[in-house]
Amino acid sequence: MALSLYVDTARWRAHQKSVIEQFPGVVPVCKGNGYGFGHERLADETTRFGSDMLAVGTIYEAARIKDWFSGDLLVLTPFRRGEEPVPLPDRVVRSVSSVDGVFALVGARVVIECMSSMKRHGVKEEELGQLHAAIEDVRLEGFALHLPLDRTDGSDAVEEVIAWMDRLRAARLPLHSMFVSHLRSTELARLQQQFPQTRFRARIGTRLWLGDHDATEYRGSVLDVTRVSKGDRFGYRQQKVASDGWLVVVAGGTSHGVGLEAPKALHGVMPRAKGVARAGLATVNRNLSPFVWDGKQRWFAEPPHMQVSILFVPSDAQEPKVGDELVAHLRHTTTQFDRLVDR
Repeated sequence: MALSLYVDTARWRAHQKSVIEQFPGVVPVCKGNGYGFGHERLADETTRFGSDMLAVGTIYEAARIKDWFSGDLLVLTPFRRGEEPVPLPDRVVRSVSSVDGVFALVGARVVIECMSSMKRHGVKEEELGQLHAAIEDVRLEGFALHLPLDRTDGSDAVEEVIAWMDRLRAARLPLHSMFVSHLRSTELARLQQQFPQTRFRARIGTRLWLGDHDATEYRGSVLDVTRVSKGDRFGYRQQKVASDGWLVVVAGGTSHGVGLEAPKALHGVMPRAKGVARAGLATVNRNLSPFVWDGKQRWFAEPPHMQVSILFVPSDAQEPKVGDELVAHLRHTTTQFDRLVDR
């Protein structure tokens, strides 16, 4: 009995193929929990479709994934002086977002991150002149731009990349490769046409692995079902049942990421209103679970436990049985499954 991730493998791989065809030279990203699939599985998939490079989040992820992927590994978190030394093979490429960081990585393979409108990290325009001396002692793999997802000011992502290309060219820095994030395929094609001597490589994670929502599905197994009547007490806190129905114990708890939701940016009146309503219900211990039964998302009977959740199913619904599986609407990047099932 488990929280399972079911994958329609043929459909999932067909989506991967479509992304690869739209983004020649794509650098797949495998970071965090491996977008819900795990590092080993995504390393295998990347090997299967023949990419020469895989991007990971941290040096610790690189140390683990190096045994599963034989190509180059691009570490996305920028190098900082004083970081803990981790033994890594020569095929690991470090991202660097400061001139000082480039000077500190003598002999290393590096990608230099430029400061984009994200304003997260990167070398600034006024620092480009200092890079000439810094790159003499490293093996420069290219420059990179991590771009925002939304452009509420109406600005153009391509124009932002072009502006940086012009700055780098004016500073007489090599432009053989540019790594980019969050561009559409048409935008990438525009850039490649305008700068034919530069190889543009899109770093893609979410779109590649999670772009077809119907290719994957989480399900939790029903472990126990107990009939209850209105007023019966139950659970750790001995709350009263509000009406007749069933208490359903289902696989999937906090250790799986159930009930642990990352904050979301809300746009528009209706999503904000729903967020306020959910927050209000939570103050009276009414929390909607991610589990669906008999066509409806069901309420937690009490906060999820470590490995299971207890749901309340009212008597007007179909009675769940031990061994049934409930579809669960879970966020891949915060979920850990017990088993992955290819279909």
